[in-house]
Order: sequence, then C-alpha cells, then structure tokens
Amino acid sequence: MQLVPFIIHHTQISAKSVENTVALLNEDCTVPFISRYRKEKTGNLDEVQIGAIVQYKAQFEALEKRKAAIIKAVEEQGVLTPELQAKFQNCTDLTSLEDLYLPFKKSKKTKAETARKNGLEPLAKIIMAQRNDEIEFIASKYLSKDVVNEDEALEGARHIIAEWINERTDIRNQLRNQLERHALITTKVVKTKKEDEKAQKFQDYFDWSELLGRCPSHRFLAIMRAEKEGFIRVKIEIDDERALQNMERRIIKSNNACAEQIEWAIADAYKRLLLPSLSNELLKSAKEKADASAIEVFSKNLKQLLLGAPLGEKRILAIDPGFRTGCKVVCLDEQGDLKHNETIYPHPPQRDSSGAIKKISTLVDAYKIEAIAIGNGTASRETEQLVKRISFKNPIEVFVVSEAGASIYSASKIARDEFPNYDVTVRGAVSIGRRLADPLAELVKIDAKSIGVGQYQHDVDQTQLKSSLDSVVESCVNAVGVNINTASIPLLSYVSGIGPKLAENIVAYRNENGAFESREEIKKVARLGGKAFEQSAGFLRIKNGTNPLDDSAVHPESYSLVAKMAKDQSIQLKEIVGNTSALQKINLQSYCTDTIGLPTLEDILKELEKPGLDLREKAKVFTFNQNIREITDLRQGQLLPGIVNNITNFGCFVDIGIKESGLIHISNLSDSFVKDVNEHVSLHQQVVVKVLDVDVARKRIQLALHQ
Repeated sequence: MQLVPFIIHHTQISAKSVENTVALLNEDCTVPFISRYRKEKTGNLDEVQIGAIVQYKAQFEALEKRKAAIIKAVEEQGVLTPELQAKFQNCTDLTSLEDLYLPFKKSKKTKAETARKNGLEPLAKIIMAQRNDEIEFIASKYLSKDVVNEDEALEGARHIIAEWINERTDIRNQLRNQLERHALITTKVVKTKKEDEKAQKFQDYFDWSELLGRCPSHRFLAIMRAEKEGFIRVKIEIDDERALQNMERRIIKSNNACAEQIEWAIADAYKRLLLPSLSNELLKSAKEKADASAIEVFSKNLKQLLLGAPLGEKRILAIDPGFRTGCKVVCLDEQGDLKHNETIYPHPPQRDSSGAIKKISTLVDAYKIEAIAIGNGTASRETEQLVKRISFKNPIEVFVVSEAGASIYSASKIARDEFPNYDVTVRGAVSIGRRLADPLAELVKIDAKSIGVGQYQHDVDQTQLKSSLDSVVESCVNAVGVNINTASIPLLSYVSGIGPKLAENIVAYRNENGAFESREEIKKVARLGGKAFEQSAGFLRIKNGTNPLDDSAVHPESYSLVAKMAKDQSIQLKEIVGNTSALQKINLQSYCTDTIGLPTLEDILKELEKPGLDLREKAKVFTFNQNIREITDLRQGQLLPGIVNNITNFGCFVDIGIKESGLIHISNLSDSFVKDVNEHVSLHQQVVVKVLDVDVARKRIQLALHQ
C-alpha cells in the first residue's frame, strides 16, 4: 500500500486533500500555517484533520522502515523469495508484519532449536503428518548420545511442533480475537505490601477482576502504576479450555498416537509461548490506548488552560501567599516588567496584618495598580480576605490565580535568565501576576507536564505526551497570535516556522535595533529566511506599525489583494480596516484566482472587520464561600461556588476554596448520559456545585454540578 491510500484508509479524507497536504508537509510547512493559509489546497481541512494526516504519515513511514529492515534480515539468511517479499510489502500494520517475520527471527537458544540440532525435525514432521500409529517405534530411530530414549525424542519433537504452532498466523489471530473479546485483567495484592501506607491509595485493586476491553483508561493506568510500584500482581486470564479446543480443531485431523503428541504440543505452545506473548501484546495495546486517552484529556485541558481569559495589559500587584515565610509581593507594569518587590507578614506567626494592609495600599497608589493577583496555594484564602478589607482610593479587582507549575518556572533556566538578580520567591510571584495578564504568554515557559491538568501524566508514553502537548501549545500560540515586540523567547519559539534559535535571534535583533516597525523588517533577523518568514509572518503582530495589516492575521502574501479591494472601494488601505460598510460591499467572487478561493477570502474579510481580535474571553472576578475554610465545614446538600481545576475521563475536580478539591463524577455532571466531560465543563470554568458526600478521614469530597 502506498502512503496516500494508507492515510485515506485511516482518515476517510479525500485523495486530493491528502495528496496536497502531504506535499505541503514535505515542503516543511507547519500545521498552523497549512490550516490557516492553504485552505484551497487542503480542501479547507482543520488542524485536527491535518494532525491526523501527520500522525498516519509518520505511522506509514515507520512501517515502511520496519519492512525494509525485515526484508534485509531475511535476505541475509538466503531465504527471501519474491512471494515472501511481496507478502512483507503488502502488510498494512506492524502486528501482521511481525507475525510474518516470526519464523525468520534469529532466536536465542530455544528448546526447539536444541531439538533440531539433535536431528528431531524429521520426527516432528512425521507426527504432524498424523498418519502413523507406531510413533514410539519411529521415535526409537532418532536416538543419539544427546537423545537417550524415546520419551526424550518425542519431547524434542513436541518442542519443534510447539514452535510451529506459535508461528502460525491463523492460530495467533484466533487467540488474539479471544483475548480481545474475553480477556479478564485480574489483580492480587502482594501480601507483604498490603499494610504499606503508600499502597492504601490502590486498595480498590488489591483483588480486582474485570473485562480488559471494558476497563477505562484511568483505572487501567492506576492498576499499572500499582503493579509498577510493587503493591499488586497483574495477570491476563481467559477460558484456557476453550482456547485449547479451538486450537485442536484447527490442527488435529486424526485420532491416533500422533494426535496425542500434538495435543501435548498444543498445550505446551499455548502455555509457554502463545499466551505469555499475546497477553503481553494485549497489555501493550491496552496501555497504548489508555495512554492515548489520557493524553487526549491532558491536551484538551492544556488547550483550555492556555486559552484562559487574560486580563490584558494592566498594572498588576501580585502576591505569592505564605504563613511562616510571609507573602511575597511584586508590582508589574503593563508589559509585565518587574518594578518592585518585598515581603509582608500578615499571617501567623508574625500576624502583622496592619503593616501588610498599609504596605499594599502604599504600593497600589505608588505604582497605579489596576488589579491584584493572589496565588491559590497556602494562605491564599486568608490573603484574599486581608486584601478585600482594604479601602482603596480607586476600585481594584482582586483575582485568585492558579499557582500550578509556578515553582517549576521560578527555578528554571528561563526564570534565571529573566531575573538573574532575584530569588525563586520573587520569580514565582511575578509568574502569578503575569498569568493574570496573559495566561498563554506565561504558561508556555513551563514544561506542560508540570502544570498538573491531566491524569497519570508520568505513567503515559513520554515521547507521545510531549509531542501532543507541544502541538497543543503551538496551536494555541498561533491561534491567538504573538506581539513580536513584547513576546519572550519561549513564546516566540512556538510561532509557526520560528523555533528556539530563531526566537533568540528575534529578541537579540529587537534588543539591538529597538521595536520592529513592520513585518517586512522581520526578514532582517539573522538566519530568518524566506521559508521561515512565509510560515511565521501571519502569526506575528506589530502594534501601531507602518502598515495596519501588520497587526492582523492577514498574511503579507495577501497584502496586494487587500490593497486592490481598498482601491476598488475608492478608499485608502488604512481606511478599509474595521470599515464594516465598505467591507460589506465587497464581492468576494470577483477576487477569486487559481490559488485564492472563497475560504481564504472569507478569512481575510473577517480579519479586516476586527483585526487582531483576541479569541479569548476576558478575566472575571470570582469569590469562594467565605464560611468554608476546611473540609470539616462542609455539609451534605450545601451549594457552593467553585472553579474547575482539572478534568479527567471519569469527571472533573473543583476548587471550592479549601485544600482538598472535590470530585464531580461523570454521573453527577448531568441528568442525562455524559459521553465527554469536556462537553459539560471547561477548565477554570466558574460553577456552582452541590455537596453530595464528605469523607473526612480519606479527604474525599463528592460533588454534583448544580443545574
């Protein structure tokens, strides 16, 4: 199978769209660029569809690479025939390819190989022919110094037969089918670890059994983690008798002494070779599916987090709260630059609340603060209450901001490079303030795994996780657009076509020459060639530049087209931007060409109506129930305000203003059946929840979404 048919088979996308998209990918075009600026070529595919093409293209290339390696290995053994090569070439998945290759693998020293060296393969063939009832007499002819009696000869022959059975594709597929449909995953606790304190969180799986096919991803990953940490043992079980009978029906064609030998060989092949191998294969497949499911949840959560509501360019006072070590306070200007920092001690043991109030008031006035950001960690509620007691001269909005990952950022090289003269506490407070202003710009500096918005992120395939999360970050950054004159190196590095090295060069150019005045000037950046400019220009914004289109998603390649539109309306280029009445008069059909069709023209028109429009909502103030301070304050039936702080396949967790987050199980999200949690809630969504149950001892809170 060729690449394009392979992708079509898996995606059901039209041939033309696949061919053109693959051609663009081979030209080093990025997914955001292709989906935004090459709609005519792709047939208006979105990022998800293009991402699927990328995925199956990589899968096909890996399959072809494995085929080449196998064909070479078999050829070196001198047994490759045109028919066998064709069989290898026609394989459409790795499983069937590896099954076909199995007889040619150079095995380690096996029982079957030893039996062959002892000259017992002819005996195995006679038994498999199933025509002789005097098999013990025939076995006596194969005795040697290494095979001293008939029993040893027959046993060696059975080992060879067991290997043949193991290599039969039909047998393997039959057993695979039984495993996929009926296999149970069972667990048993390791008795010596049963009372281990760390094992208690896995106590639900100390003696567990269910159909593997129905085991949800979060439970499977929890079971695998428990096994990895040595608390339980995991086993795959099926109906052994049924499996053996199915194999016997396929293989045994007689009712003589040979049949008995084959029956024993089947049992040996099943127990020693087939079941362990295919059970591991099944567990590996289940792990891959669970990983994919968990990564998908993580990716959705990350996207929602990155596209969280920004407050915008405001002067912000940020507080990283704490008790014994005090609260670190920083003042940031509209660009997020640090202007002042110090520490206040309003909480125990110092209890200097009056001094803290006075200091905050002074800083708000001195730095013309417009909003206050408070981290949601230790002492957050107490700090929020303190701030809300202050009578400011002007209205000041107070926000509680997620600290997740702030400590990772504050100790990172990025933070050290940004603030070489400040310690981690100052950097952490700055990160909290900047997150309020623009979550996307700040969170891209942190390894996505450290943000803590997923399930079992340390248990899934780390390469796939990183690839998926990097794609999410790239998608979000390019969907929003980046101000090239204020963006950090980490933010710029996610822009289509840029990457870390060019991002450094852009910032270096900016530091040396001042702000960019036009997109055209971007070409002067060292090593930023024509391809990089083509891929990145539409996603880079220049505020108040020489050309109004430079602050829009209109690509420079379409500037002449927009200029023609303006000329046809008898107005200047700058006058067409935001001019609804003029834009409504434009007949897009008259501007269609061989390369530019209605999809691109509609995008251009939409952008001209509201250039540089931020697709994100604006940040909203939120307040927890002030009477709820700890888990013992909760009562069944209470209605409480909360913020969704994590989403999983089995429900979502909600911050209700105490140390422990509550769980809304998927069954409590709606009165009707819920297939996808994300269809009912989003990350950082402000919700009202009802308390269903409180387990103080296990620190578990069950909630329901209040309709």
